[in-house]
Amino acid sequence: MQSLVLALALTLPIDKVQTELVAKYGEAQRPRIERGVRQVADFWRAEDGDAAAFESFATTNYQPDGEPLDALFNRLQFTLESVDGHMAEVSRDWKWQSDLDVGTVYPFDEIQAGYEPSAHLNEDLFENKLAQVVLLNFPLTTLEQRLNEGDKWSRRQWAEAKLALRFSRRVPSQVNVEAGRAIATASQFVATYNIWMHHVLGPKGERLFPKEMRLLEHWNLRDEIKADYSDAQNGIAKQRILKRVMERIVDGTIPSIVVDNPRVDWNPFTNEVKPSTIVDYDAASLSKPSDAGDAPRYAMILSTFRAAKLADPYSPTAPTHIQRKFDEDRQLPEARVKKMLEDIVSSPLVPRVAKLIEQRLGRKLEPFDLWYNGFRPRAQYTEAQLDEIVRKRYPTADAYAKDMPHLLEQLGFTKERAQYLSARIAVDPARGSGHALPASHRGDKPRLRTRVGKNGMDYKGFNIAVHEMGHTVEQVFSLNDIDYYSLSSVPNNAFTEALAFVFQAKDLELLGLDKPADARKMQTLNDFWGTYEIAGVALVEMQMWHWMYDHPNATPAQLRDATVAISKDIWNRYYAPIFGERDVTLLGVYAHMVNYMMYLPDYPIGHMIAFQIEEQMEKAGNIGAEFERMSKFGSVTPDLWMRHAAGAPVGPEALLAATERALR
Repeated sequence: MQSLVLALALTLPIDKVQTELVAKYGEAQRPRIERGVRQVADFWRAEDGDAAAFESFATTNYQPDGEPLDALFNRLQFTLESVDGHMAEVSRDWKWQSDLDVGTVYPFDEIQAGYEPSAHLNEDLFENKLAQVVLLNFPLTTLEQRLNEGDKWSRRQWAEAKLALRFSRRVPSQVNVEAGRAIATASQFVATYNIWMHHVLGPKGERLFPKEMRLLEHWNLRDEIKADYSDAQNGIAKQRILKRVMERIVDGTIPSIVVDNPRVDWNPFTNEVKPSTIVDYDAASLSKPSDAGDAPRYAMILSTFRAAKLADPYSPTAPTHIQRKFDEDRQLPEARVKKMLEDIVSSPLVPRVAKLIEQRLGRKLEPFDLWYNGFRPRAQYTEAQLDEIVRKRYPTADAYAKDMPHLLEQLGFTKERAQYLSARIAVDPARGSGHALPASHRGDKPRLRTRVGKNGMDYKGFNIAVHEMGHTVEQVFSLNDIDYYSLSSVPNNAFTEALAFVFQAKDLELLGLDKPADARKMQTLNDFWGTYEIAGVALVEMQMWHWMYDHPNATPAQLRDATVAISKDIWNRYYAPIFGERDVTLLGVYAHMVNYMMYLPDYPIGHMIAFQIEEQMEKAGNIGAEFERMSKFGSVTPDLWMRHAAGAPVGPEALLAATERALR
């Protein structure tokens, strides 16, 4: 496809058109004219017309500087927000039932959720030639240009560059449809991958978890490991069980019959499954078993990989999904991100923090201590205490919504801004662990979604809700209060995660609970250890995607074996010296790998950014005002955004320096 486009471009009257336009509009317009005509030629296809049609289109639709160009720019800001927004609103509505915890999910709900109304949008805009109008009149920039020149651009120049970037690839609608279908199927797989813990037995057949405990992989399993540090009697035994469950998920030896099925009891150490005599469930709430065949988790990953790969021939500037994620979505080169992650996992601070954790635990570390959370101020409270507080306060999602103005005021927003924000955010009960959906357009509301049990929201749900509230507040500011629609949002997902982490770290204060005097030092150590954990997970996902590109015809079983090997390799290099055990596969357990397609590096980058942001907010003395100022700067390059926000480029240096101070 790419060669066809280039071959056709050679037959187009590019020089003639450029000469005609320069003669009409003057030498001062030559740079814009030459760039625009070539940009259109690069994307012109046979179905767009012959040489005469190309000439007519370019000479008619070029807009010189001044009022004509301003009119085009302003109209596009309005119309693209309208069409993007309403498409997103329709997509959200079609996924409503499968996404929300409000009843049974039927097969037709999954079919409906797989429909993506915007899949045809960019192709339609190329077919009616509005996309070519944009390429004719606005600059299509490279990542290198944005990194090296962007700090000298005006806001309008940035808005023009981001406007053109949406047409940097001409992907057929069927490719987008396939991607949407694969992601929807994988997301449903993830959202229903629950483990009923009362039916998961210990090495000797003991039941250590309470009835009705239904934990989603991986989020709730990980959070239960964290919670079990407060269980002096059975905590470590439960953590060892959870570790074995996770290992079975990663290596694919988990029996499919135990997934979201409390009708059986399962011993993950022996892998024995037998019918259960205990009934602690509502049969109507159970999901159907996966029908993805051999190694279903990895079949899902392969399906999203192959759907993403379909766009490769139509993305000449970033011909792999890996390049698109780093160069276009993150606006950070992959090599730089990899070095940032390796700087964390190989830091000499890691064994020092590990030694401190051993002292606090009074024992040698075990692999599940990757999720040690004893530095968090909430370590002084038991999970049961926190659950009781939260359930009483938030019996429903609506109760959380009504309390949002108060929560936002506690975070430093004025009463007026707290009311402004809460009036523009909706809260829904989530079928999964929780997430946030952005507003579709100005006037629409972002959706904060978190899991609320039948007995009310528990502490895990509250912690996630506060995180998602950070996302939705950022989304209100970065859409409703931005100067140009094409600059809406933030530089990449890591930034919205970082802003959400700022809120999440304040969860205890929001519950009215005290923190100890050394809370800031403890929070720093906690952030460092959490970044160390998730950086390894991200390295596994990055290496897994490179493996899939090297083996595009792999079977699910082959991908499973490769992912297990990659997980062990990263563990053995950076974690085994700390935990004293080799060939551990826990770094491969994250559910994001199944349906988010190279999302995980955003988390460790987000932790680094969050630390830089929090330090700036502490200096300024006001979270609310600083959060708003930062959120409204838009989707420029990461370093430009961070210099505006905190005075330095993105990197791990601030976190490493603060960790050194905390250890001293």
